[in-house]
Amino acid sequence: MRTGIATVCLSGTLKEKMQACAIAGFDGIEIFEQDLVTSPLSPEDVRKMAADLGLGLDLYQPFRDFDGVTPDLLKANLRRAEAKFKLMSRLGMDTILVCSNVATATIDDDDLRASQLSELAELAGEHGIRVAYEALAWGKYVNDYEHAYRLVEMVDHPNFGTCLDSFHILSRDWDTAPIEKINAEKIFFVQLADAPKLSMDVLSWSRHYRVFPGEGQFELAKFMGHVVRAGYAGLVSLEVFNDVFRQSDVDRTAVDAMRSLIWLEEQSAKWLSGTAEAAGGSSAASRRRYPMELATLPKVNEPAGFNFAEVKADDTVQLEKLLGQLGFEFEGRHRTKDVQLWTMGQARVIINEQAASHAEPSIAALGFDVDSPVIASARAQQLKAPVVARKVQADEEVFQGISAPDSTEIFLCQGSPDGTAAWTHEFGEGLEHPRVARNAVIDHVNLAQPWQHFDEAVLFYTSALALEPQPFAEVPSPSGLVRSQVMQTSDGAVRLVLNLAPVQQAAGQGTQSVPKTYQEHIAFAVDDLVAAARAARDRGLEFLQIPANYYEDLDARFDLEPGFLATLKDLNLLYDHDADGEFLHFYTATVGSVFFEMVERRGNYDGYGAPNAPVRHAVQYDSLHRT
Repeated sequence: MRTGIATVCLSGTLKEKMQACAIAGFDGIEIFEQDLVTSPLSPEDVRKMAADLGLGLDLYQPFRDFDGVTPDLLKANLRRAEAKFKLMSRLGMDTILVCSNVATATIDDDDLRASQLSELAELAGEHGIRVAYEALAWGKYVNDYEHAYRLVEMVDHPNFGTCLDSFHILSRDWDTAPIEKINAEKIFFVQLADAPKLSMDVLSWSRHYRVFPGEGQFELAKFMGHVVRAGYAGLVSLEVFNDVFRQSDVDRTAVDAMRSLIWLEEQSAKWLSGTAEAAGGSSAASRRRYPMELATLPKVNEPAGFNFAEVKADDTVQLEKLLGQLGFEFEGRHRTKDVQLWTMGQARVIINEQAASHAEPSIAALGFDVDSPVIASARAQQLKAPVVARKVQADEEVFQGISAPDSTEIFLCQGSPDGTAAWTHEFGEGLEHPRVARNAVIDHVNLAQPWQHFDEAVLFYTSALALEPQPFAEVPSPSGLVRSQVMQTSDGAVRLVLNLAPVQQAAGQGTQSVPKTYQEHIAFAVDDLVAAARAARDRGLEFLQIPANYYEDLDARFDLEPGFLATLKDLNLLYDHDADGEFLHFYTATVGSVFFEMVERRGNYDGYGAPNAPVRHAVQYDSLHRT
């Protein structure tokens, strides 16, 4: 599949955008008119630069408000079009995007539209230009891709075809199956954008909330499957209008964009295979029979669980004290590294003191159990994930590491049926202590995300780790709304919660060079939270202090047994329940940017105590500002 991207997707100058696209591995670009108009580069300079970078110049866009107009306006539009055709000749480009009229059309007549578009096609042909006609979702008279194609058939000119844009089609919930009936030779261009499902006017939705494939909720694999079945074999290009992307680092955004197309290519191949098998055919044959070849990635299963969580810190005294109070046992230091291991059941926490000078405690790395770390790493690298190098000596576990968008290091570890980890033998000389028979695992990890990389993180964990995004939620806090996105495996063995922190709290966090400052946490699941909380209190644990008002409200909502409610209040435990079960949890005080949570899931409760999140945020805010 040949890949492209519109320059409007990226920040920076036209030169910077072109360089970033080439480095990310795109085959071609769409030049957005404003990017050229504001560039000091001449059309000839742009043409040469594209050739030097190995980029095709595949589409000039947009040409607006041409059809359905009065004769005098048509004359002006043809003059304007000819000027653009001459400009495109200088650029070495042969395809222009013409949008259905949204502003100047005054005549709703398909025969007139087809006649005017025929004049445009004829003029384009004289200059060796192809016109790709696109139905905008908010077009005044033409807003349906099937309507646009009927006009293409009425024009019946070799230089006049259509552009299929996923946003304009899927935002209006148009059926995508009829795409397969379109003559592939008349599909001149395909543009892609994903988006969250929002209830708002489609123009504002389009201009501000488009995202790259895999970062929204559109069925893009199905859309692409119909495009492939139609016989289209041309460039597949991203056209994303997004306020965040146009403020973010151009190189990172280009890589994120490329990752989205690599992922979508695989998902589209899976969709085609699935529908072929459902119809009784061969999945492999279904991909071979179409002109567009869809590449796939190394296949991996979703992670089986957390292998470990790592916290990095310069001064580890408070962390050690906190883990000990929770019931973790110190297993010793690594034999060659300045690293500690603490365990409780199958929950493993590494405290890393390496290169942590003057660093406040923060979550630095996560390990996941996977079937084949090497294959999983190869897949992630094909998806543009940066490799994390880890020095090892003889007889030490070799971890496959990649870096997440927020700079958290992700290690892919060989899972074991009994949940143990072979690398723990590298640690020794821990404290002498009686073994506590407590079943504990890492239940979930909550990571704060920089505002400019939140959508990138969703795609990263979806594509590289096969985690499924759940419906996002917005949680009120004293500093504003916190957007929370759960990523998890189908069985819930791995649960990762991505939080988009309010800007004033997230300032300066989550880049490669700036330490994280927004609070994050690791949650541990145990079988008996009340017993664990009492034991932790006996060890001197400082709980997050929950207001008495919370327990009055809890009683009003759930009518709990008085003794149980008193126990919750006495131990600063929070509570929730739904139709499937109950959830008990408590939080520790924060050290640096890290705090811990302990939870107990009863029955089939699958949530995170979301109604209690505002309480936690408020108490932490008060504690932070009180100190």
